[in-house]
Amino acid sequence: MSIRFVYGRSGTGKSKFCIDEIKNNINKKLDINKLILLVPEQYTFMTENKILHEIGEHAFLRTEVMSFKKMAHNIFEEYGGRVKEIIKESGRNMLIHRVINENIESLDYFNRMSREQGFNEIISEVISEFKKYNISIDSIRAIDEKINDNELYQKIKELMIIYEAFNLKMHENYIDGDDQLTLLNKKLLESSAYVDSEVWIDEFTSFTPQQLDIIKVLAKRCRRVNITFCIDNESLNNNSEDITDVFNIIKNTENKILKIMKENNIAYDKPVNLNNAIPYRFKDNLELDHIEKYFFSYPFNEYDKNPERITLYKASNIYDEIERVSKSITSLVRENGYRYRDISVVCRNIDDYEKIISVIFKDYNIPYFLDKKIQLLSNPLIVLISSAFEILLKNWSYESVFKYLKSGLTGIDNSYIDRLENFILEYGVKGYKWTSREIVNEKWFIGNSELTDDKVLIAEIMEEIRYPLMTFHNKINGKHKVKDICSAIYEFLVDVKVFDRINEWIKNFEELGLEDKVKEYSQVESIVIDILDQAVDVIGEERLEYSEFFRILSSGFANEEIGIIPVALDQVNIGDIARIKGRDVKVLYIVGINDGVLPASKKEEGLLSDRDRTTLGEVGINLSSTTRNKVFEEQYLLYIALTISSEYLMLSYPMADFEGKSLRPSIVISRMKKIFPNLIEESAIYDSKILENKLSKVIAPIPTFNELIISMRKDFDKEHIEHYWPEVYEWFKNNGEFKDKVKNIFKGLSYSNIGDKVPRNKLRKLYQNDLEKLVFSVSKLEKYAECPFSYFVQYGLKAKNRKVYEFTPPDLGSFVHEMLDSFTNKVREDGILWSDLSNEKCKEIISNLIDKKLMDESNSILNSTKKFKYLAQRFKRVISKSVSVIASQIGKGEFEVFKTEFDFGSYSSGEAITLDLNDNEKVYLQGIIDRIDKLDLDGETYIRVIDYKTGAKKFDLNEIYYGLQMQLLVYLDALIRNSKYILDKQVKPGAILYFKIDDPIIKSKKEMTDEEVEKEVLSALKMKGLVLKDARVVKAMDKDIEGYSLVIPASFKTDGSFKATSDVVTEEEFRILREYVNNKMIEICEEMLSGDIKIQPTKNSNIAHCEYCDFSSICQFDTEIKDNKYKIIINKSANDIWNNIKKEIDNSNKLIKVENEEV
Repeated sequence: MSIRFVYGRSGTGKSKFCIDEIKNNINKKLDINKLILLVPEQYTFMTENKILHEIGEHAFLRTEVMSFKKMAHNIFEEYGGRVKEIIKESGRNMLIHRVINENIESLDYFNRMSREQGFNEIISEVISEFKKYNISIDSIRAIDEKINDNELYQKIKELMIIYEAFNLKMHENYIDGDDQLTLLNKKLLESSAYVDSEVWIDEFTSFTPQQLDIIKVLAKRCRRVNITFCIDNESLNNNSEDITDVFNIIKNTENKILKIMKENNIAYDKPVNLNNAIPYRFKDNLELDHIEKYFFSYPFNEYDKNPERITLYKASNIYDEIERVSKSITSLVRENGYRYRDISVVCRNIDDYEKIISVIFKDYNIPYFLDKKIQLLSNPLIVLISSAFEILLKNWSYESVFKYLKSGLTGIDNSYIDRLENFILEYGVKGYKWTSREIVNEKWFIGNSELTDDKVLIAEIMEEIRYPLMTFHNKINGKHKVKDICSAIYEFLVDVKVFDRINEWIKNFEELGLEDKVKEYSQVESIVIDILDQAVDVIGEERLEYSEFFRILSSGFANEEIGIIPVALDQVNIGDIARIKGRDVKVLYIVGINDGVLPASKKEEGLLSDRDRTTLGEVGINLSSTTRNKVFEEQYLLYIALTISSEYLMLSYPMADFEGKSLRPSIVISRMKKIFPNLIEESAIYDSKILENKLSKVIAPIPTFNELIISMRKDFDKEHIEHYWPEVYEWFKNNGEFKDKVKNIFKGLSYSNIGDKVPRNKLRKLYQNDLEKLVFSVSKLEKYAECPFSYFVQYGLKAKNRKVYEFTPPDLGSFVHEMLDSFTNKVREDGILWSDLSNEKCKEIISNLIDKKLMDESNSILNSTKKFKYLAQRFKRVISKSVSVIASQIGKGEFEVFKTEFDFGSYSSGEAITLDLNDNEKVYLQGIIDRIDKLDLDGETYIRVIDYKTGAKKFDLNEIYYGLQMQLLVYLDALIRNSKYILDKQVKPGAILYFKIDDPIIKSKKEMTDEEVEKEVLSALKMKGLVLKDARVVKAMDKDIEGYSLVIPASFKTDGSFKATSDVVTEEEFRILREYVNNKMIEICEEMLSGDIKIQPTKNSNIAHCEYCDFSSICQFDTEIKDNKYKIIINKSANDIWNNIKKEIDNSNKLIKVENEEV
């Protein structure tokens, strides 16, 4: 009846000592009842394997390996004591929800907090901590009056209410998992279990008070209890408490047990100290022994040799880091005789590494076991149940519906889901559109077109989807008893035949050998049913809104995890550093050693702050460590990680995360460099393993194939490659799986990513209209000038984006143009002068016009939702403000509105602009001019062309020069050429201008009058473009011009001449620009019809056209590829542009003159 301590630093053989003693007891057949090896739960499987390997199967006739929970299970099975089922975490949270609701009137501090997502889980954690630390209701009441902190007093008071009510409700039907050890303690005292047995307790860092009580009982009835402590002699002999000491947590644990022994008269056997010899683990490895001795020692000794068993790697990113680990593992297994089971990969942030490890290890054919429980929340069954609720909660939103469909459990074919998704996005189907009585007869569904077979199919798919969902929703909508909601969930799952599909999946997984998936999906069905059963038992009679129940259910799902055991023995173990103990690890890779990650930074304090815990400790309520203490406990975890391997250790850290943000190395890295001054930090640039072994790149098929591609590129570029790559190439060429891929390498080597020329006859067929004529708009030619390939994809191949039910910028442009045209017609019909239009009148007319449009088009997107109805009202304000400014601009001048939305190139507007190309080819231009104003002055007629823009648009001579902004000049040219058809007289250019449709926000630091605000608005919406350099014409555009204009981009000096900032040109310069643009269009058309579809987007100083191109994913433009270069738009001065334009016009005219003379 005694306790014996076994001391030893990491690697001294404490676990081996325990197993050797058990072996010795078995071999000597000592008269001992049972031999018990007690370890943390996550180490039971590995410890059983150790005993099997060291002793043999016969060991288990007398030996039991168990955790505290397993001990409780065994005792309850043998002696009784647990007649009720243990409640699951989800059921626990539901019970907490019920308790809080029943006591909400008594809760003041937690009242509002209790409604927040995750609060039940927070309370559950506190209750769990109370139980593990033996904090009873009575002990809380005892300190009630000792707490002077008002906030803490209120917390404890209300926690006590919840805690007491929770325990009362819990014991009605269930046992709390956290009560198991308390019940075990009671049952051990009542029974004769483990009398005359010997117990070895290994791999524990600390014990909860519950566990200490079990140890106390075991020590009183067993022959002896042996407890291992990972501690060095210095800390063992140091009686002062030093929180920074790496072994402080162990020292505290030892002191707690010594206190129990003293209080209970438990004998203290002579301890075993394994610190006095070279650690068993490092007997053949001085480098790792040096880490164990000096990493946490101050001062420390440097290791003066070149370390061969330690590698330090600086990775450019996580992918590079894991690829380096994979290469190293493959090399060790292939060349050094290691087994995969000898190797472990650990980190402190396993979630960041899980996916990348699974991808790269698969490429390298490395078998692995991820020592991490699977979150139930991501399982398709949970996704399906959650999305079924969300569809009702979110009114059949696109996201919730397709989350449901893409769970894979609905039975709807994926091809149908894809077709339906296109339809849903195009028509904005949600809400009532899903739930209307007969979808196929609904007006929104039929639209303006005929009911096609495709639409009928869509309706059938929608009906198949919505019927079970609507049936389910009808059962749960409103307030219902929880038991009825749970029944509805189960009936819904049966209706959709979910369980049948899961069973089919399990069979498929079995055939594919995916044992981990088999285990996961075999458990998920029963877990869900258990959660529903517990909901019925715990809160079944409570009436809840479905939304509230879904919140509780989601909380339950979030807390459920599925434990998976290894499906094979020879696997690389991957896990968190906190779970690495208990393994025989020969080779260890510690990845992700970054600042704030390892050691982990300070965690959140939780409901009870560090200050609260300190205060409670002072009055006798001792709980778990403060966050400050936990930071120092991280040092111990790091110590274990650095000393767990016996033969090889590799430390690595990435310099950037997945988003490219820089990461800093941990202090672990700098410390390691100090202890090992000769340790070379390797990287992708300098990797000694690759330099020493040239064949290290020939590893597994996939990574080797990737390396082969790089080598072939080097060879193609006349660079040196290793001699073995031709042989590697031959191997892949003759391998069926890679044969076609090898052929593609050669294509890739000469790949230049330039669009091949398309034969002219084929291209013409793509671009011609039904009358076999080539008819283009100016905007299309500008599009070609931006990027020939993008134009070809859009207008040649007719590629389109998936239609989405939204109001796009082009939709807004069309809407605005239509309203402005209708406004102009209304003003004309009513005989209203533009100068007489007030702001109020403009608002009235625009409001009526928009209301009428929305009434006439009931299916309009602007009628569909509150969001779009709000947009319609906003458009009223913007367009009203714009037309009031237009009215003011027209009122300030003598120009009159002549035409709006004028279609040039049609029969009514005279001859279309014709471009004569080579080979007698003709191209016809058509377009719509937003507004044409005219002025009769001194026997001449001047025209002003205005284009409305909903976005920012400025007039730029540079863009005219490169063919990117020709529209206004082409419109002007069309009017002048066809003036006899349109105005019955010859006309002259007055101006070409852009007007921005907007309702600008005027900012000012001082108060402004209405007149000042109006002036600022006019200034903000002043038209941009070119104006005729004629003072008479300019003043006819703005009669109130005084120095500068609020209408046009022109201003005068005091002497009456134009300022240099004015955008004015002479009539001759207008002619030159028109001629240049005409020549430019011919040049673009010739290039286009020659079949040139080169991938060459334009780029100016501000932006590249690729940045907003819809087809960049098709062309794969990349400046890293040899022939992928931007067409740079060089910003030149206005004088340089004019000189270039005039020069090109002169050259063109000379060429035409020569050709005419030759004819």
